[in-house]
Order: sequence, then structure tokens, then C-alpha cells
Amino acid sequence: MKNKQTAVEWLKEQYYASYTLEDTDFSKAKEMEKEQIKDAWMDGMEGILHEIAAEEYYQETYGKQSTDVTKNE
Repeated sequence: MKNKQTAVEWLKEQYYASYTLEDTDFSKAKEMEKEQIKDAWMDGMEGILHEIAAEEYYQETYGKQSTDVTKNE
């Protein structure tokens, strides 16, 4: 997996490369930060969706059997 650079690390690199920062540097850093936040959110949602899908699978596959066994006891 490729190491990602945070927006702050990128901005620091830009500063040390020229000892100045342009408005475009701040815009680029802000866009990078936005993408990083969206990626983190999607990673979290993927885990939640897998959990929901697993629960649905269990209920569809075994949920009815569990209920039937309980009734017979």
C-alpha cells in the first residue's frame, strides 16, 4: 500500500521547498484534507455495511430456525 501524505505534511513540504506559501498551496491542502476525510468516512461505512449485511444473512439463514427451535422447547 502506498503511504499517503497528509495535507499538513504536504503543506509543510511546500513551505520548506520555497519558504513561501501561495493561496493555491492552501487550496490544494484543503482539497487533500477533504479527500482524506471522505476516505476515512467511506472506510468506516464499509465496516458498518459489512456488519449489517452479516446480520441480515444470519437472520435470513438461521433466524427462522432459531425461532422454531425455541417454540419446540
